[in-house]
Amino acid sequence: MAYDTTILFRDDSYLKEANATVIAVNDRGGILTDQTNFYATSGGQPGDTGVFVRSDGSTIVIAATVTGETKEEVIHVPASDQPVPDIGEKLLLRIDWERRYKLMRMHAACHLLSVVCPYPITGAAVSEEDSRVDFDLPDAGVTKESATAKLMELVNANHPIFTRWITDEELAGNPGLIKSKNVRPPTGTGRIRLVCIGE
Repeated sequence: MAYDTTILFRDDSYLKEANATVIAVNDRGGILTDQTNFYATSGGQPGDTGVFVRSDGSTIVIAATVTGETKEEVIHVPASDQPVPDIGEKLLLRIDWERRYKLMRMHAACHLLSVVCPYPITGAAVSEEDSRVDFDLPDAGVTKESATAKLMELVNANHPIFTRWITDEELAGNPGLIKSKNVRPPTGTGRIRLVCIGE
């Protein structure tokens, strides 16, 4: 049975803490809550880590966050030898903000790189210290030096980053929004979250 989690970071990417209630613990010890501010591994970006604070002040260290049967089912994976909360227990979910912010900055840089290199994306990986984007380049006319210079122009321009929602129909009417050659945004819920950079 899949559980739906209200995913709070979709509306507030800067939410460092959130209150939640445990709705399930799976057979591998993964903790599911009614809502979460923890990002689950997806699209080449690792999931959040952090701690769950219990009512007595003790903590459960979360080593990873992954999706379950659907993208709406978020599973918090505790580090080894951590206590297991009770179903119905109230927790304070606190992400490792320093790590999350590094990943957000890296993710934004990868999107900027896709503007500098406007070619289909065939793969990507985001991490705290380095990241990569794989492109289907039609020729060797792109150099590391020229791409870096253009990327730094965009970074130094300090464009605002914000989110907005569009409908499935709006996405279908604007296929240029999809940069990936092989992976498509999830559709079928009626809306898709866009991360926008610039005006």
